[in-house]
Amino acid sequence: MTWGISDLPDLGGRTAVVTGPSVGGIGWYVARGLASHRAGVILAGRSWARLDEAEKALRDAVPDARTDKVMLDLADLQSVRAGAEAIGDAAYELGGQLHLLVNNAGVMATPQKRTVDGLDLQLATNHFGPFLLTGLLLESLAESGSGRVVTVSSLMHRFARTAPLRYPTVAVGRYSAWGAYCQSKLANLLFVAELDRRLRAAGLPVSAVAAHPGYADTRLVANGPLTRWGVGRAATIGQAVSSAVAQSPESGALPVLMAATADLPGGTYVGPGGPFEVSGPPRVVRPSRPARDPDAARALWELSEQTTGIAYP
Repeated sequence: MTWGISDLPDLGGRTAVVTGPSVGGIGWYVARGLASHRAGVILAGRSWARLDEAEKALRDAVPDARTDKVMLDLADLQSVRAGAEAIGDAAYELGGQLHLLVNNAGVMATPQKRTVDGLDLQLATNHFGPFLLTGLLLESLAESGSGRVVTVSSLMHRFARTAPLRYPTVAVGRYSAWGAYCQSKLANLLFVAELDRRLRAAGLPVSAVAAHPGYADTRLVANGPLTRWGVGRAATIGQAVSSAVAQSPESGALPVLMAATADLPGGTYVGPGGPFEVSGPPRVVRPSRPARDPDAARALWELSEQTTGIAYP
């Protein structure tokens, strides 16, 4: 049976956090889907202007939407800590408990850059920031009695053969923007696998699942790899080609919405059901062999605890 937006349950009384909710992106369509089925939605992003724009567009699309906004930069660990506190306050205003965290925000194949914490920008934004945010919100998710964490990975995780297990503040060798991106997306799946294992061992009422949008026409490509082409004709052509072969971001959000709301066991990975998982209706898919390595998952978890200063569950 094909899963679609009509299969979303009534989410009245539930509150969700969606990171990276800029208008037109996967996160915004995820937020719209949740809000349209009566969930309270906290929009978490790094720009007040984009958060305001996203909230306005969401309320235009869903007039009775219950929303709030939180400033949070996943590339800055201190900002993540402050943002987690603000999310707690926002959840209280929307009903008192937090039920769902969607770790959606990310960057793709950006030029080499170190964050304020000395971390690679892509690994910080795509993995270490979400790792810390999840840990800080875990108690609140558990208190709801039926919490869920959804982490958005990518098809590109399949091009990473090894987990990013080197000491993260020390650059080694030549930098590969795509290599770093693929490793960060592999890290997402290793994180979900180990989080699910730990949640079950601790007996906490929280599940951890993953999803990927296939190849969706969002600004992620334009804001990442296409930035090297400048703002002229080459960049315009590159975006046009990307748009021609991609599915819509609305369709790309469906696997994330399925992962967020369907009756699925912890550790499940959801993606498009078409050829090569590029597009199509969502279904349960299988991650790469490196993403199923329990030793790598445990090693990455320990490295992430050391890097972020948090240990959980």
